[in-house]
Amino acid sequence: MAGIASVRSDKPLCIALVAGEASGDTLGAGLIAALKQRFPNARFIGIGGPRMLAEGMQTRVPMERLSVMGLIEVLGRLRELLRIRRELVDYLKQQQPDVFIGIDAPDFALGVEQRLRDVGIPTVHYVSPSVWAWREKRVLGIAQSTDLMLTLFPFEEDVYRRHGVAVRCVGHTLADRIPLEPDRAGARETLGLPTEGRVVALLPGSRNGELRKLGRLFLETAAWCLERQPDLQFIMPCASPERRQQMDAILTESGLELPLTLFDGQAHEVLAACDAVLIASGTATLEAMLFKRPMVVAYRMAGLTFRILKRLVKVGHVSLPNLLAGREVAPEFLQDAATPEAMGEALLARLLPTAERAETEQIFMELHQMLRRDADQCAADAVADLMDERGRL
Repeated sequence: MAGIASVRSDKPLCIALVAGEASGDTLGAGLIAALKQRFPNARFIGIGGPRMLAEGMQTRVPMERLSVMGLIEVLGRLRELLRIRRELVDYLKQQQPDVFIGIDAPDFALGVEQRLRDVGIPTVHYVSPSVWAWREKRVLGIAQSTDLMLTLFPFEEDVYRRHGVAVRCVGHTLADRIPLEPDRAGARETLGLPTEGRVVALLPGSRNGELRKLGRLFLETAAWCLERQPDLQFIMPCASPERRQQMDAILTESGLELPLTLFDGQAHEVLAACDAVLIASGTATLEAMLFKRPMVVAYRMAGLTFRILKRLVKVGHVSLPNLLAGREVAPEFLQDAATPEAMGEALLARLLPTAERAETEQIFMELHQMLRRDADQCAADAVADLMDERGRL
């Protein structure tokens, strides 16, 4: 209800959230900030990252303990993940929050949601699993766990409506925060880079496993490009001190000598400053799209995981820019197709001032405008509406 947006309650609400990785931490922090405007005395508990903690959330375990990708890769951590979930559910049942919000991390969060919903706690899931890409019938399980689904992208709503699940598209908070016209010169000045010259950003991922599989590959691709274009400069943001240390070790072990500068964080400045991006498939591709940067997308995972997913997935693309555009606007190189030669050739092509590059930037601009919906406030409105409907306000 529109009136909920202006509610200022003195009631000491308890709001529980779980985020499993950096992208969820960003969404969660924005949502907490918007909810605090409405409910200044609310407590926020659960599992979150540094951004959510900065907004006053109390986390039960470090968020990174939930950050694992792949069907096979998770098996090595399964016992720990099940223990964390069991202990979290027991804790939240004791605390009786007024609402629980699972942010992405569906394999972990949906199980929490179902157990809490069974004892009468309203539940929200923020970020739709890829049910439109494979196993649409998973929506039936989601319907048993979730009172409300908050989607980032408009095309995701239809599948939930078909199955009678309450859904609201809120857009993406990054689309609201990132300017429509990025300031390349200002970003280069901030990073201490020369105003002129061609700069390529390398974003091999924010997880330990991603860097192990893609870190050296991205360095070898940079070396391949440098042999053909010696004037190139390379920059890379590191998601944490641990990832920077890991990347330093990978660089040393590779023996490659590259004009590469590593930065602590500052991913947005890196994307604003660069001319093109070599990037791991994931949320970072959405960020590169919002900065209107032509990109080459790569991913590698455990061989068995890839073979299983290849049989299950029914869409032709994996990266968000291609899914949103409905066609390939960023070339994708997956598994064995991800070679320095193939990716390097595609990357150099994207540095050229072609009509295709201009068209890609225009498509990215249109998608950016479509996703600008004041996501933090919309998501907070939806959560407040649900609590009001369930008599929690």
